[in-house]
Amino acid sequence: MKTETSRNQEELFAMNAIYAFLTYLDMKQDVDLEAAVSSGSGASYEKSPLFVKEIALEAVKHYAEIVAAFAPNMRKWTFGRLNRVEQAILILAYTHFYYVDPTIGKPIVIDVAVRQAKGYLDGADYKFVNAILDKVLIRG
Repeated sequence: MKTETSRNQEELFAMNAIYAFLTYLDMKQDVDLEAAVSSGSGASYEKSPLFVKEIALEAVKHYAEIVAAFAPNMRKWTFGRLNRVEQAILILAYTHFYYVDPTIGKPIVIDVAVRQAKGYLDGADYKFVNAILDKVLIRG
């Protein structure tokens, strides 16, 4: 019997998987993508939603490029100084927009990120998430 997950759950699982990936980086350990996805979704890698696997894979594959895309839009701040949850939210949004679903609308991706920021970050941090994604998520 297959358990269905909602898109909101999958987005949360994806954020958690990226958070796990960032933890590997902070600890200077080799990234175990399957373990990051499993810990993010609370299921084995094989039973984790495809969306979570795609987000995690693309985030790992394009990590340096993603971080570099945020740099020019962060006055007096660096991506590395953001807390890990905020980094995970931004990476998820960027990855979803550019690599996983290039047809998804910018307002939808930003809305998801803002909802996550309101739920998991302090105070008005969601405003920063909104503003930076508005500058970075541009389709040419």
